[in-house]
Amino acid sequence: MSNITEIVNLVEDKLQKLLKNYNFLKEENDLLHTKIAILENQVAKERQLLNDIEKEYQTLKIAKTIEGSKEDRRETKLKINALIREVDLCISQLSE
Repeated sequence: MSNITEIVNLVEDKLQKLLKNYNFLKEENDLLHTKIAILENQVAKERQLLNDIEKEYQTLKIAKTIEGSKEDRRETKLKINALIREVDLCISQLSE
C-alpha cells in the first residue's frame, strides 16, 4: 500500500509541476501575442508614414523640377501627361 501511495504522490507532484509550467507558458504566450499586436500596429503606422513621406517627396520633386532646368521640365511634363492620362482613364471607367 505504501508503494501505491508514493506513486500517487509522485504523480500528483508531477501533475502540479506540469500545471504550473502550463500556466506560466500560457501567460507568456498571451504576453507575446500582445507584443506582436503592438508591433504590428507600429509597423502599419511606420508604413503609412513612409508612404506619406514618399508622396511628399514626389510632390516636392515635381515642384523642384518645374523651377529647374529644361531637362527637368521635360521630365515634369511627361509626369504630368502620365497623370492626366491616368485621370482620363479613371473618368472613362467611371462613366461606363
